Amino acid sequence: MMRTADLVASASRALRSNPLRSALTALGVIIGVGSVVAMVALGSGAQAQVERSIASLGSNLLIVVPGAQATGGVRMAQGGGGRDTLTLDDVEAIAGLEGVLAVAPSQRGNAQLIANGVNWNTRIEGVTPSYLMARDWEVAQGRFFDESEERQARRVVVLGATVARELFPNVDPIGQAMRISGGSYEVIGVLESKGQSGFGMDQDDVVLAPLTTVKRRISGRFRRADTVSQISVKAASEGELNRLQEDVENLLRERHRIRTGDEDDFTVQNLSSITETAAATTQVFTYLLGGISAVSLLVGGIGIMNIMLVSVTERTREIGLRKALGARQSDILHQFGLEAVTLSLAGGIVGLALGVAGAWGMTSLFNLPLVIAPQNALMAIGFSGLVGVVFGAYPAWRAAKLDPIEALRRE
Repeated sequence: MMRTADLVASASRALRSNPLRSALTALGVIIGVGSVVAMVALGSGAQAQVERSIASLGSNLLIVVPGAQATGGVRMAQGGGGRDTLTLDDVEAIAGLEGVLAVAPSQRGNAQLIANGVNWNTRIEGVTPSYLMARDWEVAQGRFFDESEERQARRVVVLGATVARELFPNVDPIGQAMRISGGSYEVIGVLESKGQSGFGMDQDDVVLAPLTTVKRRISGRFRRADTVSQISVKAASEGELNRLQEDVENLLRERHRIRTGDEDDFTVQNLSSITETAAATTQVFTYLLGGISAVSLLVGGIGIMNIMLVSVTERTREIGLRKALGARQSDILHQFGLEAVTLSLAGGIVGLALGVAGAWGMTSLFNLPLVIAPQNALMAIGFSGLVGVVFGAYPAWRAAKLDPIEALRRE
């Protein structure tokens, strides 16, 4: 009976004696594991990017917008277009619900900005001081306006990072003056950068001003004085979000006198639900990419089986000699099986390294986070070993079944 160490040494010598063949045999597994690791990492990075982008809008957040419209049978929020159905009284009523941490009404509009001879068209949002808490936003420079400035409709603004960069390049914007819709406004702060949202919108391309200022002097002057285009509702915890969404919907139906069966004149968007839906969608694509790439592992396994069968044919006399010297069928079976598994595992390790490098290159190219779960890497290595076991079993069995006398007769 051959010892395990002897089997390992014999398998190693056989693989080293034909390095080019061994490398070509493992090539299919290398490509398979590398492509699976790279594709799964790319899909996971896209999923993480979507989740991060939606989360940047705010945590534990409900967004209430006026009206709804049907598009292809699917109800879509109008966002601020259509009828003005949300009022400041609705905001106060929502603030009284249990589990509400912050409520922030906002009035959205667009305007041409002029500063230092530079023009920039962007969106203007009139908000209250609670907007920062509701949207998990911080001020990077300067300060935010307070409740007194909001009540007095002061002409002060806080710029998004993109607006500050475009209008005040290489200049400290704090204290600078800019013109909006013919009026002069003072820049008192710059928001920290949030980047792109999950919907492809640059969140930093915005100007925040007191709600009363926007309603009286910019877009709101063409609307009813007590209406708002959006209400942001921050729940005290994620566990209360679904209950709070139901409470908000019931409250607004009651306040707007909407009868049972009639369509709501508002839409409540739960960002956690949107995140879950987006994550599930990208996960499907991740599995699809991984499944397509796994086909190359199957091809690699077939390649291992073919080469091992050739090896059995070439080494027939060696196998007969081993059996004549007392090697059992199990020894031959283990030796050839070990060779197949070694080839496959070596290919898996090399493929993992190449897959990580490829994933880094692709995520860098598409500006995505690099996400490689340790369990996925271990699974790829384990699966490559399984490929060696499965596809090396038949050649090993063929070798073990050879009759030693017939084997020794062969040239």
